[in-house]
Amino acid sequence: MTRYLISFAPWIAYACIATSDEWRSGAQWGLAIALIVLFKGNRSGKKWDEMVIELSAAVFFAGITWLSYKQPDSSLIPYGPALVDVWLAATAFGSLLIAKPFTLGIARTMVPKEVWKSPVFHRTNTVITLVWGLSFGAAAVLLWLLIDWDPKATAIAIAIKVVTFVIPVMFTIRYPAVVRARQGHAQPTR
Repeated sequence: MTRYLISFAPWIAYACIATSDEWRSGAQWGLAIALIVLFKGNRSGKKWDEMVIELSAAVFFAGITWLSYKQPDSSLIPYGPALVDVWLAATAFGSLLIAKPFTLGIARTMVPKEVWKSPVFHRTNTVITLVWGLSFGAAAVLLWLLIDWDPKATAIAIAIKVVTFVIPVMFTIRYPAVVRARQGHAQPTR
């Protein structure tokens, strides 16, 4: 699991660097880190379906970097933290829309091949991806409202980010065990 938390390194870098004055730097660092993580992941043998979040980061940060040069005074600048979560929610829901939950590739690395085609395995990852999408969506809305209300409320913004990240992480860790218990056997579902 820790290995996959690296997937969020570009997003974390952006959050740390991108202030209203440094959004271009944050975008450039996010893009650079996303490309490095993708390159290293590919070299280490990770399959592309295991790196959906990393691919999403590369596209997002390429777009934000482009925007930072095209419209350096964009009215979207203050909403950067919310836009990150809008994009991540779109990534999660988009993967559900095409019936390939972004968690599937990661989950396949943790269970035997014979489980991969199981409807329970797919449904479990659909639910996990849905929770991630809902959490990203909630963060986007809360951050957007917070930025409109008090753009300098950094502590509250950090709290929103932490809570809306920890909840789906904990759910991802615990939910497969719940599914196995409901199934009445110990066959892996994640």
